[in-house]
Amino acid sequence: MNIAIVGAGWAGAAAASQLRAQHHVTVFEAARQLGGRARCVPHSVFGHPIDNGQHLMLGAYTQTLQLMRTLGLDTEQAFHRTELGIISADARYQLRAKALPAPFHMAAGLLMAKGYSWSDKYTLIQLQLALQRQHWQVPAQQTVLQLLQQHQQSHTLIEHFWQPLCLAAMNTPIDIACAQLFANVLRDSLGGSRADSQMLIPKQDLSTLWASHALKHCELLLGHRVQHITPDTTGVLIDGQHFDACIVAVASYDCARLLGHLVHSAAEQSWLQHIQAIRHRPIATLYWQPRSPWLEPEPLLMLHEQPHKQHYGQWLFNHHAIPNSFARNLISVVISNADDASLLGREALVQKTEEQLRTQTHSRSPLPAFEQHELIIEKRATFEATPSTFRPEENTFWPAIKLAGDWLLNPYPGVLEGAVRSGIKSAHAILQSQHT
Repeated sequence: MNIAIVGAGWAGAAAASQLRAQHHVTVFEAARQLGGRARCVPHSVFGHPIDNGQHLMLGAYTQTLQLMRTLGLDTEQAFHRTELGIISADARYQLRAKALPAPFHMAAGLLMAKGYSWSDKYTLIQLQLALQRQHWQVPAQQTVLQLLQQHQQSHTLIEHFWQPLCLAAMNTPIDIACAQLFANVLRDSLGGSRADSQMLIPKQDLSTLWASHALKHCELLLGHRVQHITPDTTGVLIDGQHFDACIVAVASYDCARLLGHLVHSAAEQSWLQHIQAIRHRPIATLYWQPRSPWLEPEPLLMLHEQPHKQHYGQWLFNHHAIPNSFARNLISVVISNADDASLLGREALVQKTEEQLRTQTHSRSPLPAFEQHELIIEKRATFEATPSTFRPEENTFWPAIKLAGDWLLNPYPGVLEGAVRSGIKSAHAILQSQHT
């Protein structure tokens, strides 16, 4: 078959990896780089590539890691792997999983944690046990905050443990974030094996990491923004070019743009309206180049978000502590749910975030002076993962057209593993249709 994939992000690349051996695959990508919303920015003020956002993966991303290995990549070389840790920059809180088999790795880490009371530790364990008894299922329409309140999590736990984890995983505030999606993340990470809970920081840029390998034997049309997708009796036309099938692996708003003109029936109109109603949240990443390497040994530290001080940073990455990191000695700060931060203005946000860093790292190795910075704001980084957010299946009303993306129905919020799973699923749907 001659198959088109619209979008060279993680979903599109995953789909291509499943199809390229047996079929001719043409990939249309509007940008000049691979990776979609998780891509390399080749030209930075630092003179070397950076990513459009600082990403962190988990050992629980099983299909992503398996796909990389299938492509012949060494995942141990591609990532800096470290035990799950919630280590605050101001040294007030510290919880790190231990090098023990599950579930003792988390139990020992929690018992030895600093900054949390024995009551906090008890209620945290009780919450995990309750979720296990419920097979990680929670009431429909429940938010993360309602789940935490139901299980009597303290203000300290919510502010200095659960909220940072929820924002990192879902980019959605805890008072509206979907509790079931969060429970799924907890099930496969905190509730999984020691390897599942480990954190993986990419040592290569996100475009090089694996997408370029997945798309190696495809016809790649970079800089081509698709305008028209039209099904016909034998397949589909992409900007006038005929294909036997097509995977639309783009964000929901681009999907609505591309397929909206095909909608006629009431069912199709309802489907399109639900897709158009999906909301998105921004993520800001601020990179600094220090005058000299920061000698702090921790590669990842939690920051305390304090909106009343206009301190919006949540996670701090020190690439000097990551051996062979492509980002060299850069320091990066991630601001999830960055609507309020974006309102500050770029220079004010840089100033306030540096103020936050220097205040909260005061007890650690001295933070060097900064020479250059680059601020990247992805305005629609992820979909808003609420209990009521509509998430369609990969199949559409038009048999030759499938969808792929992290926003489609899968067990996870808008994370890279969800995109990869969706891409694989849509590719298999096309392969299956070939035999029916």
